Amino acid sequence: MISEQDKVFMREAVRLSRESVENGGGPFGAVIVKDGKIVAGSSNSVTLENDPTAHAEVSCIRKACKALGTFDLSGCDIYTSCEPCPMCLGAIYWAHLDRIFYANDRKDAGAIGFDDDFIYEEMEKPFAARRTPLIQLLRSEGLQVFKMWDQKEDKTEY
Repeated sequence: MISEQDKVFMREAVRLSRESVENGGGPFGAVIVKDGKIVAGSSNSVTLENDPTAHAEVSCIRKACKALGTFDLSGCDIYTSCEPCPMCLGAIYWAHLDRIFYANDRKDAGAIGFDDDFIYEEMEKPFAARRTPLIQLLRSEGLQVFKMWDQKEDKTEY
């Protein structure tokens, strides 16, 4: 069920996307909400910060985690001006956000040059067929650290 409050939060995400365009950034904005209040808002700053991970959703997750003092955003929702790309969707799942609301979809984004379908297609291919090679190297050395983590009794799991 979509509420009037949900629309208010989405309008804020859209406002942030508009403001981003006006300031030279990409047309994407996001807000994270907990208990009916916005705890963080951000927009796309990939070109402004020369950071390909500075998507609105990832930046918003970082701000919300800092504001709430946690890496687990269970109990929070994200409102984003566009359907999340694969990177942002992964970050949303890692952050344990409860719900994702979005305005534009990935086809709308593709129509203006933000086409991430190639990433979805790449993920379905075997490693050897991907355009960027994945090359496993020194697995046994890497596994030693995984074993160390697995045996650590005072670790913070996430």
